[in-house]
Amino acid sequence: MKIIRVKDQNEGGQKAFEIFKEALADNAQVFGLATGSSPITLYQNLAKSDLDFSDKVSVNLDEYVGLDADNEQSYHYFMQHNLFYAKPFKKSYVPDGSNLDADQATADYDKIIEENPIDLQLLGIGRNAHIGFNEPGSSFDAKTTKVALTQSTIDANTRFFDKEEDVPKFAYSMGIGSILKAKKILLVAYGENKAEAIYNTVEGPVTEDVPASALQNHPDVTIIVDEAAAAKLK
Repeated sequence: MKIIRVKDQNEGGQKAFEIFKEALADNAQVFGLATGSSPITLYQNLAKSDLDFSDKVSVNLDEYVGLDADNEQSYHYFMQHNLFYAKPFKKSYVPDGSNLDADQATADYDKIIEENPIDLQLLGIGRNAHIGFNEPGSSFDAKTTKVALTQSTIDANTRFFDKEEDVPKFAYSMGIGSILKAKKILLVAYGENKAEAIYNTVEGPVTEDVPASALQNHPDVTIIVDEAAAAKLK
């Protein structure tokens, strides 16, 4: 693992942008993308840049079950309003949250991932070290799955909804096994509430109780952290 320490999220967004720019220069074709607050400064830098993704493919990590693409809380909507409006890809894939047939929805997404091998996968990390929506206990070999969100994840997402009852309880998520197939992985984390997760990911044992610890088994991982998120690293 390569650890890049930055002053704050703005500097982290610039460092992440440079990694995306290098990937384009190296002829990367497929970019795995993430949602949440951590990638925002990266997407802002990409949106105002002259980089061209119009002949590239994007594959997103996850989507809430029960939300269609036009729902303002869906991750499809998030990507459209934070990146795709300025940087359209040739094709952008997000799990179909409106498809309530979990077996079909996950099988369809596994096929998309298989047909579009990911060159650079972007990740955030949850307070419990989840990546995508792969919560503690998730198999390191898993493909796309329907995930029951933990209460801590629901609590963290409540701020985006009018009331907790509106927060989806399930999501479709690219599995850890699929994430690990990416050629290169970039994880970004900011803030003191991510410090424990980063410590366990980087220096703790590799265990399914810490989903992101699986990244220790990958040959090319870069982690960008601000001072607060890196506070417990030795």
